[in-house]
Amino acid sequence: MEQTGFFLPHDGVKLSELAQYLGADLADPKNADVIIRSVSPVSRAKAGDLCYIMSKKSKDELATCDASAVLCSAGLQSLVPPHIPVLITKNAHAAFAMAGGYLYPKALRPEALLSGETGISDRAVVDPTARFEHNVSVEPLAIIGANAEIGEGTRIGGGAVIGPNVKIGRNCTIAAGASVLCALVGNGVIIHNGARIGQDGFGYAPGPRGMIKIVQIGRVIIQDHVEIGANTTIDRGAMDDTVIGEGTKIDNQVQIGHNCRIGRHCAIVSQVGIAGSTVLGDGVQIGGQAGLNGHIKIGDGVQIAAKSGVIGDIPAGERYGGVPARPIHDFLREVAATMTRATSGKKTGEKND
Repeated sequence: MEQTGFFLPHDGVKLSELAQYLGADLADPKNADVIIRSVSPVSRAKAGDLCYIMSKKSKDELATCDASAVLCSAGLQSLVPPHIPVLITKNAHAAFAMAGGYLYPKALRPEALLSGETGISDRAVVDPTARFEHNVSVEPLAIIGANAEIGEGTRIGGGAVIGPNVKIGRNCTIAAGASVLCALVGNGVIIHNGARIGQDGFGYAPGPRGMIKIVQIGRVIIQDHVEIGANTTIDRGAMDDTVIGEGTKIDNQVQIGHNCRIGRHCAIVSQVGIAGSTVLGDGVQIGGQAGLNGHIKIGDGVQIAAKSGVIGDIPAGERYGGVPARPIHDFLREVAATMTRATSGKKTGEKND
């Protein structure tokens, strides 16, 4: 790919070594010494680049591809021009993701603002009761509150705020401008720029003189290897905890209300809103701009289409879409019927003209 200067290409890895790392098979051992330095889409790959294909739709682009190697399944190998080496794998998408991380490890998490500065900056504000394990970095203008605890290998970005009594595990990255309050954070967690964790949730009781604020005295529990996108907000619990399960990935600008419990290895895309006390099972996937009502339960493995409005429980393994959300086949049939009627009406009108 074209180099932008923000992420420099790898010094180079032999195709045989990369294949071993990915668990892929090198179709022709004669190509073992081919050097890979970067990743690229098929349409503009050049020498030194690795790309991947998932279907026969890539056939035309492959005809003009100059990549040094292509990742694909065995069934698609015949599409690749003979001059391009092939790595065969059952899951080309996942293997390509692994290759990208291998070639650009610094791009996997927010980079330090000051690459030459490590340790606790003398320009950070650190309460004397805060405790750090070895190899913790705190960048300038970050604030670390009283009795906070930060584990080994964790980096706190410039201007980030870590509240009193917060505990953050090992090898985490809290990026610039993020705030983490009233939270316990596991190991290997990434919290991107501007995320807001642990502020009070939206809770009020109607009274004779207006809305009376309900105290929010719970916590946010973030388990290991969670990633939270930029400007996402996760409210602390009211009297219970808000919990984000292990391995869950949350995109930018997501709102998760108080007392929500998100399962393990879920994927929540940008601008999703989840109202308070909703429970998601493991492996749930939610498309962008979907909205979930409060106090409902979403079963394991559920998939929710983008822009859906979920007002009730969804059983495990189901796929839902639409407003209100219903089984995806029902929703798509209704959309198809509506489009057919609209098209038919237009044609009828044209004849009448």
